[in-house]
Amino acid sequence: MSSSRVGFRFLNNARFAFRNASAPFRRPGAQGFRFQSSEAGAAEQQSAFQRMWNSPVGVKTVHFWAPVMKWALVIAGISDFNRPAEKLSLTQNCALMATGAIWTRWCLIIKPRNVLLAAVNFFLGCVGVVQVSRIFMWQRSQTGSSLEAAKELEGEAADSAKAVVDQAENAVKAVGEKTA
Repeated sequence: MSSSRVGFRFLNNARFAFRNASAPFRRPGAQGFRFQSSEAGAAEQQSAFQRMWNSPVGVKTVHFWAPVMKWALVIAGISDFNRPAEKLSLTQNCALMATGAIWTRWCLIIKPRNVLLAAVNFFLGCVGVVQVSRIFMWQRSQTGSSLEAAKELEGEAADSAKAVVDQAENAVKAVGEKTA
């Protein structure tokens, strides 16, 4: 009985080889066994560039080019670190901060999830936070120094008023002494 089983297996293998005569020369996974996916084999065969090109967030889609172009905003914000805080726009930097925070979250929710866009939006939000904090620190320093300047001006005005009053009293005394 064991010899018939071996023969049956041999016969099945021979039939399979006859139907697939070019099997040894075929690409693995091209038209394989019943449960083997031809797409999985093709994905393994692709180069890194082909996988990136054919990806749902690949080079030929807006999911790739939007983050690439948005890096220009991040670079411009970073270059503004050298500008004095009094020349920065608070509303513009608040908008960059809010845009970065909102769209970072959104990029992680949408399908396909776009991690590149989430990263650029995260850095855009960070640049906005840094610039807004610089503007607020500068405004606080100006408020404090303007109060001190106002106190100094008040003191100088009081001193000059006292000097005018003293001069007027001296002039009245001088006129009173001449008439008497």
